[in-house]
Amino acid sequence: MKYDVLLFDLDDTLFDFGETEKHALFNSFQTFSLPNGLTDYRASYHAISSPLWNDLEQGRITLAELKVERFKQLFLQYALDIDAELFSHTYLDNLGKEIHLIDGVEAMLTKTSPHRLAVLTNGFTDVQYARINGSSLRDTFETIITSEEAGCQKPQPGIFDYTFEKLRITDKSRVLMIGDSLSSDIQGGHNYGIDTCWFNPNNKKNTTAILPTYEIQSWDEFFACIHS
Repeated sequence: MKYDVLLFDLDDTLFDFGETEKHALFNSFQTFSLPNGLTDYRASYHAISSPLWNDLEQGRITLAELKVERFKQLFLQYALDIDAELFSHTYLDNLGKEIHLIDGVEAMLTKTSPHRLAVLTNGFTDVQYARINGSSLRDTFETIITSEEAGCQKPQPGIFDYTFEKLRITDKSRVLMIGDSLSSDIQGGHNYGIDTCWFNPNNKKNTTAILPTYEIQSWDEFFACIHS
């Protein structure tokens, strides 16, 4: 067995975040009497949110700032008289209720024994725990580590230090980081000196200098990585 510990990202790796976000935004806009909010504002929300998540990865803002700032900017852009902090709370509550697993995840995870499994995510602690505990994966992982809990986020080395200490890992060569984000999961793992697996179901072209140890398009291909 090449690896002892498998560290999985969550969003767009194990869970379909696009579906999760869509339903959570729709329900949140409904609560604030904006039945067409998803259609009217989702594109603008993405244009605002994506750079903020990049700022988070680079340590330029905190997770606490991000969760409100994205809605503050959106509502300012459209002159909407909505409390951004209250909306953020509603959205995160709705997000935690959405369970949308990516195809093949359940079957893949049932075949990973005797590996130790953990989640390493840049998401919000309450939301990520709620989604995992509400899914069929609730008893799958040894631990769930969030950037909010660790006080830093992928790709920063601090979150990997925190993870290794919590799991009492001493041998980096026995750990594999698996995720969909080149800039977060793969860069973070590479910087820390551990092998990485890029989950790339849409076969995106890698135009960066970030090179994963493995690349897979489906979970059926994953076993060749961990058993090679």
